[in-house]
Amino acid sequence: MEETDARRVKPKVVVIMGATGAGKSRLAVDLASHFPIEIINADSMQVYQGLDVLTNKVSLQDQQGVPHHLLGTINPKDEFTSKNFRDSASALIDDILARNRTPVIVGGTNYYIQALVSPFLLDDSIDETDEYCSISMSHLHDSKQPEVEDQLEQESLGYERLRCLDPVAANRIHPNDERKINQYLSLYTRSGVLPSVLLKGKTMEGWGRLDNSKYNCCFICVDASLPVLDKYVEQRVDHMVDDGLLREVYDINYLNVDYSRGLQQAIGVREFEDFIRAYICIVDTNRITEEPTYGPYSELPMKESDPMSKEFFVKIMDFPNENQLKALLVDAIERVKTNTRRLVRRQKRRIKKLQTMFGWNVHFVDATETLQYHSNDSWDAQVVEPSVKIIKSFLDSLMPCYEVRPIEDRVKLNERDLWSQYVCKACGDRVLRGANEWEQHKQGRGHRKRVSRFKKLAVLQSECVVDCNA
Repeated sequence: MEETDARRVKPKVVVIMGATGAGKSRLAVDLASHFPIEIINADSMQVYQGLDVLTNKVSLQDQQGVPHHLLGTINPKDEFTSKNFRDSASALIDDILARNRTPVIVGGTNYYIQALVSPFLLDDSIDETDEYCSISMSHLHDSKQPEVEDQLEQESLGYERLRCLDPVAANRIHPNDERKINQYLSLYTRSGVLPSVLLKGKTMEGWGRLDNSKYNCCFICVDASLPVLDKYVEQRVDHMVDDGLLREVYDINYLNVDYSRGLQQAIGVREFEDFIRAYICIVDTNRITEEPTYGPYSELPMKESDPMSKEFFVKIMDFPNENQLKALLVDAIERVKTNTRRLVRRQKRRIKKLQTMFGWNVHFVDATETLQYHSNDSWDAQVVEPSVKIIKSFLDSLMPCYEVRPIEDRVKLNERDLWSQYVCKACGDRVLRGANEWEQHKQGRGHRKRVSRFKKLAVLQSECVVDCNA
């Protein structure tokens, strides 16, 4: 009875998960015709103001009057951590429940969702050092360190310090991730314990567990087969270009971009850097010579319009295919597609881990047919209707949407290698962090094809050696 009463008083929250492009936002809006809901955005890039096309924010028209929260509300230069999301979303959930409506969390940033519904997030200890880190680092620069002219050199020194102090933790982050490097160093300064040791200990306490969650959650994952999803996200990037992506790229200041903070982390920002720098170089050359002599870009029709104008910038896609500046732009767009496909795979792996390692009871609805054939009928029948049934059952039930694992099973799961670094020679010395990521990588189609290619090459080389010796 005590356990039942505890479940009864837990606020009920619906969580819609899935890879980018699967249709999470569309499903959430459709649910509003069946339930009194309000939507809380859980996409780490859509929370920021600006770049609406690039981050694929739900337009005001597509929102269809359904209240959306944390959508384009955060300053793009700020860092909105998992802890920030948890604090903001928790307050919003209370307000929504007070209006007798159901909160629906929608987004592909699974760390945000985990931070909200789980009593502990792996990086909680780090997120809590944000304020301390900014204070301690500024004090360090003012009183102890001489001014460093080269910022990259300073970042490198920070990473080297961390690598000497805690090589295990250093292996978990990118050498250019200045924010995370500073957070790890601050964590050690404050606690006196190596970050890798502290976070391993926290992990053993129950990272990802839901049995002590503040909320009773219903998890729905909008899923689709990878080949279909890959093709769909590629088409979506092309539509984004048509809808004004280049106009947003034009407005980004690439001269002083910090790719590790805020909105600048979004896929579609860094990918255009080489193209933008080439474009700026051409414009500067035009200003100096006042003639359209742009080296390899001399074929640009610069005389027809002002090269500094946004309209001219957008028209580059209409240039001849052999134009080198257009080639750089096409290459940037292709990199956006490639990195989006990689994001899809990371998101799918993460959901699988939450399901298998931590017992999250995730209900999968299949949007493959809808994405493949653009069928509204299959969307209603295969995605919306099953989701409505799941949510109705959830709202009428007292059972939580998680599986309580025995303690010994949790220990086995949490003892999995999360910190070792693996290097895949077959894939160009790609670095994988943690045994789970390494195992997932080895099962990937691309890795298997490269390994097979290397094996065939080795056989051919050995045959050549034999022939030469003969």
